[in-house]
Amino acid sequence: DKSSLSLSTLLSLYAFYKDGRRSWDNTLDLAYGIVQSTSLGTRKADDRIDLVSKYGYDVGKKWYLRGLFNFRSQFAKGFAYEDTAKRLTSNFLAPAYVLLSLGMDYKPKDNFSLFLSPLTARWIIVSNDSLSSIGAFGVDSGKHVKFQLGAFASITYATNLSKTAVYKTRLDLFTDYLHHAGNVAVNWNNILAVKVTKLISM
Repeated sequence: DKSSLSLSTLLSLYAFYKDGRRSWDNTLDLAYGIVQSTSLGTRKADDRIDLVSKYGYDVGKKWYLRGLFNFRSQFAKGFAYEDTAKRLTSNFLAPAYVLLSLGMDYKPKDNFSLFLSPLTARWIIVSNDSLSSIGAFGVDSGKHVKFQLGAFASITYATNLSKTAVYKTRLDLFTDYLHHAGNVAVNWNNILAVKVTKLISM
């Protein structure tokens, strides 16, 4: 390539509330990135919407009874590139994952959480007609929504590696009781942020 340019943005927000034995934890991650090169043109490199909200009640010994809501999707169209052609593979709300869960949350420290739920409802949404017609993302062909009921686990951890470096990770595991029980859907996000100067981070 004669030239290549990459541009990405990440917005990571959080709001934590605690009143006595009640607590409400919220996180929102928004990310979008593109890569432009002379041979391949402009392509999407990152695209993510991820909202998590957990409301709970402290039952003692670092355990909380919690309800959890999670919404995941993306902003723009995604494509698979085949020679000179490109094929639509995703879009906003295609897919989207909506998850409602009731379970127990073990939180010994502010930077670590282990959420376990034996009863979780999950909806896979594919709003795009062409993608739903081919049964993309596991929905039945021609349908726009698939309902799943299963077990869910989520592990979150964050730590300061140094005065200038922060690492955050979240691992979500879901298995569906109704379809292919035992198969596990995995979603794992990792962020390593390093402060280079007062104005520049990577």
